[in-house]
Amino acid sequence: MGAAVLVGGLRHGTQRFSPRIAGANAALLVLALVGLFVPAVFAYTTSDPSQGSLTEESVFVAVALMVGYVVSLVYQFSNPQDTLGGHGEPEGHAGPAWSGKVAIVVLLAAAGLLAVLSEILVGAIEPFIDSFGLSAFFVGVVLIPTIGNLAEHLVAVQLAAKDKMEFAMAVTFGSSLQVALFVAPVLVLVGVVIGQPMNLIFTPLEIAAVAAAVGISVLIALDG
Repeated sequence: MGAAVLVGGLRHGTQRFSPRIAGANAALLVLALVGLFVPAVFAYTTSDPSQGSLTEESVFVAVALMVGYVVSLVYQFSNPQDTLGGHGEPEGHAGPAWSGKVAIVVLLAAAGLLAVLSEILVGAIEPFIDSFGLSAFFVGVVLIPTIGNLAEHLVAVQLAAKDKMEFAMAVTFGSSLQVALFVAPVLVLVGVVIGQPMNLIFTPLEIAAVAAAVGISVLIALDG
């Protein structure tokens, strides 16, 4: 979001977007923050911080977050003009004239190749950390998310450069919401199924960093 706002502002000056549309996504970000905040508070204040109770708490929160995400998607796709800034003409963003079947095949092929590349990336993480002397925390929090979300980052900056700030905001918010409301909860549930318990207990520093980012994003979104 920061890069998109900076590039768009340098090229077009003051840019405006609907605070109602951006505010809806910002509200989901706050929901995600609460979902991350509750398990941590439970872990640091409960008298029984056993792995079982922490996992149960995380599973409950994960289900709630996923339900919220699915409901938000249903609403967004049912009302694209009110939530995605989709009331304007595509102007070069309509994409190729593919049929539904061709689009699905291309999407599945891209997903398959992405899975292969992800497997290669995961296998190279530990040698990379050892070679450059980096911490696993830095690589997991900074480098890998940047690489994984590079496509969304570039699209958002391109849209802002073309003065399509509503669409750019939707892309930037959507990228974070997908991870917080879907990917992380899915990992928690899959961990339970395969016998590798995971939880949503993050350290106070991590939660504070996310809270600061969400707070800044919400202020920008509501300002319009």
